[in-house]
Amino acid sequence: MKRLFCAGLLLCARLAFAGTVDAAQYDAFWLWAGVKPQPVLHDARTVYVLQGQIEASPQDDAQVRLIAQGVSLPALPHADVWLVYRAHTLRWTPRIEHIMLAQLARWRASGRTITGIQIDFDARTHHLQEYLDFLRSLRERLPADCRLSITGLLDWSSRIGVDQVNQLKRIVDEVVVQTYQGRHTIADSDRYLSRVEQLQLPFRIGLIQGGEWDAPRYLTENPWFRGYVVFLRNG
Repeated sequence: MKRLFCAGLLLCARLAFAGTVDAAQYDAFWLWAGVKPQPVLHDARTVYVLQGQIEASPQDDAQVRLIAQGVSLPALPHADVWLVYRAHTLRWTPRIEHIMLAQLARWRASGRTITGIQIDFDARTHHLQEYLDFLRSLRERLPADCRLSITGLLDWSSRIGVDQVNQLKRIVDEVVVQTYQGRHTIADSDRYLSRVEQLQLPFRIGLIQGGEWDAPRYLTENPWFRGYVVFLRNG
């Protein structure tokens, strides 16, 4: 009877995460600029909230700027909050880091539980080592109690070498692998996800609200898997 009961629970969990992504079934979310807060946030355990984009100036590629994109966040007494920065360049100036750390200090002074910083950067293959060096330098400048998270493209785990994996494990606290592009889940995502386990560091899977998703069974069996993050969207 106990085996049947456990099997029933696994089946229910499987069904809950199959088909269209219903945000109400999850407890971790991305909240981006222009997206209205939804009722699901009230029960959230983790929220990644966009703070701005870092990009090179169109007039001068050597000039880097942070475009503030702060999002209004309702009171979430039970949620851990991550501050997200969408990076289009890795050539940050001391001023960019100063602004980021000042924002972190203000959020913490407001009484929010700020877990850490997340960097959202689409690292191409020939930029992977440069990205690791950037993350290592950034980590050294963060407060000791500030964790560091990064996002990863779906095929990212198949392009990173063993030596780079070992470096990454010593730098970041988690990787959130994105399974969507725009408003849709990437086709054949399972083909790439089966390789994520080679990272051997804590990872989450990023889903798009309203997208299609059928959770592969091996994810829940992976000791590094920490759950899902749903990218909220309007309508």
